[in-house]
Amino acid sequence: MIILFTKEELIKQLEEMNAPKNSVVLMHTSLKAIGETEGRAEGLLETLIEYFTADGGLFLIPTHTWSNLKNPDKITMDVKSDESCIGVFPSVALRHPSGVRSLHPTHSMVVFGDRKKAEEYVKGEENITTSTSGKGCYGKLYDYDGYVFLVGVGQERNTYIHSVEEMLDVPFRLSEKAVRTTIKLENGETVERFIHHHDGIPHISERYVKYEPALRHFGIVKDGKLGNADTMLISAKKIYDVVKLIREHSGGAELMSDFEPLDEALYK
Repeated sequence: MIILFTKEELIKQLEEMNAPKNSVVLMHTSLKAIGETEGRAEGLLETLIEYFTADGGLFLIPTHTWSNLKNPDKITMDVKSDESCIGVFPSVALRHPSGVRSLHPTHSMVVFGDRKKAEEYVKGEENITTSTSGKGCYGKLYDYDGYVFLVGVGQERNTYIHSVEEMLDVPFRLSEKAVRTTIKLENGETVERFIHHHDGIPHISERYVKYEPALRHFGIVKDGKLGNADTMLISAKKIYDVVKLIREHSGGAELMSDFEPLDEALYK
């Protein structure tokens, strides 16, 4: 029997985890894990926008197009396209008329909420020179004291940790040579940008699950449910603090070269 989650049930789940309505929340999600919802994916999106922006908050959904780097002859990011390489929900979000999309060529996101605030949040993103710069939309999660909301996915999908590592100048995370990218603007004009992209340890984000025990040790992971999906709501500032602490205790050692758990002495 398929269970259909109504808008009211989804909002109740968000309220039970005390998810903020007046902050900045970046969500990574698996629609399959959530299950069937009222209004399907479009209805789910409307519910989330309504909830997270109710008291002046901003709601962010990544709309990455980094896979286009594999084809240098292809436009890296077309702001009018709903193409994304990270799943169905980002494409649904890109079709929503109230979203404001950042102009990052590989790691764009769409922002919902007060339009003036959203435009300010994404401002200057087209001039960022790395994938997840501390000066761009990912780094601003720290500045705005925002949250990462993982829905049906784990830390391996927590792109914000890439940004934390950039802010901490962790070596061997970005390409030594900048690569050419192209952004197609609303008016059809194409602009060229060069960025240093993630080009260190292959699939390094898969190893970010190693940080979760440390995040839980400090009590900063708020567990919940959205539909059938398990969720984690985590403060961006506190993620930064924990990763920074671990890096300091490691003496700068490479910690993501394998899947072995982190030594608890690094954070306890």
